[in-house]
Amino acid sequence: MTISVNLNADMGEGFGAYDIGDDDAILKIIRSANIACGFHAGDPLTMRRVVQRAREEGVSIGAHPGFNDLWGFGRRRIDMHPDHLENLIAYQIGALQAMAACVGEKVTHVKPHGALNNMAAENAEYAMAIGRAIKAVDRNLIYVALSGSEMEAAAVRLELPLAREGFCDRLYEDDGNLTSRKVPGSVIKDADAAARQVVHMVVEGEIISRNGKRIPRRVDSLCVHGDEPTAIELARTVRQALEAAGVKVVPLTEMSLG
Repeated sequence: MTISVNLNADMGEGFGAYDIGDDDAILKIIRSANIACGFHAGDPLTMRRVVQRAREEGVSIGAHPGFNDLWGFGRRRIDMHPDHLENLIAYQIGALQAMAACVGEKVTHVKPHGALNNMAAENAEYAMAIGRAIKAVDRNLIYVALSGSEMEAAAVRLELPLAREGFCDRLYEDDGNLTSRKVPGSVIKDADAAARQVVHMVVEGEIISRNGKRIPRRVDSLCVHGDEPTAIELARTVRQALEAAGVKVVPLTEMSLG
């Protein structure tokens, strides 16, 4: 039986005249795009341009909502009432849906960004708030959630389509959560090291923490951070390694999710 997995990237994270990452290059490698929705990064012109390019490359389109933290790139933790967070997420999904409609496409998944993603992985109220927003806007949207996290539990509880996510370019802690970016070496920049981690994750069904702990995890989708200078080489190496291991790389919309 052939193993399938999705390869996604966070992108569209420039703002106005400023570009971050090479969106055009990475769209030729990945199969699903998580597009910033204007709060931590992105703007209407950037959103529409990336959606159009994703359409041309046959890449499925997802909303990448974050905290309203343009200056901090959405990587600073913000405490807010879950109801307020629910509205924040719904608003950003709607913004990308509008830009997608302009080019005849539809948003198919939602993947939280940065500090919001990290907080929702551990905080059940945040995870549920994101899930409620997704369900209210379109219950067919796929909730992309860190495998084994509170977000996964929220998607199951709300009966939303679920894609369990692993990371190509990040280290893990013994509890299965991502190592803080404050820790030196938490972001993997060596493409070969990332490829080894990813192939093991997909084929063996387990994550190995930075301390060597083996953690059983199902992974449906793998993320590359498009803002990293090493993103293109890393994404290309990871995809080649997966295909060499007999793994088929497909859009999220072609995955068998549960």
